[in-house]
Amino acid sequence: MVQNRRTMPTREQLRIWRDYVETADILRTRLGSRLQSRSSLSAGDYQVLLALTEAPQQTLRSSALAALIDWERSRLSHHLGRMEKRRLIRRVPCADDVHGVEVSATESGREAFRAASVPHLQAVRELFLEALTPEQLAEVADVSTALRRHLGLGAVAAAEEPA
Repeated sequence: MVQNRRTMPTREQLRIWRDYVETADILRTRLGSRLQSRSSLSAGDYQVLLALTEAPQQTLRSSALAALIDWERSRLSHHLGRMEKRRLIRRVPCADDVHGVEVSATESGREAFRAASVPHLQAVRELFLEALTPEQLAEVADVSTALRRHLGLGAVAAAEEPA
């Protein structure tokens, strides 16, 4: 089936798309590298611990955690296994579901998360926030909101400390 040329992105639209994707990837990679070099946590560890520390009672079912951070269950299971060996999280069977597992951050996991947060937030400021004017930052917020709405995602909850 031949696509109608008018439905295809223009050269300029493709340039914007590619700039966006490549820049976001580089930003994510640099933030992850800084996090890893300045703490004992990987970007994945930080993402898991952030979700757990923001959860009620700082505990989530593994299926809810996977959905919240948008990871496949198998990826999460393997990652949690590595985090559990490092004593960052604890997994216990759900009392009400023989197949369910509840995940919670250990005290050492919460401590590692707190220690990593300051350098991580400094990197967010240096690599992202300082590059943008307040007006540009508002535009990024508008674009993010439009994309989340278009993709059927909920609004990002306002956190006391951004990640």
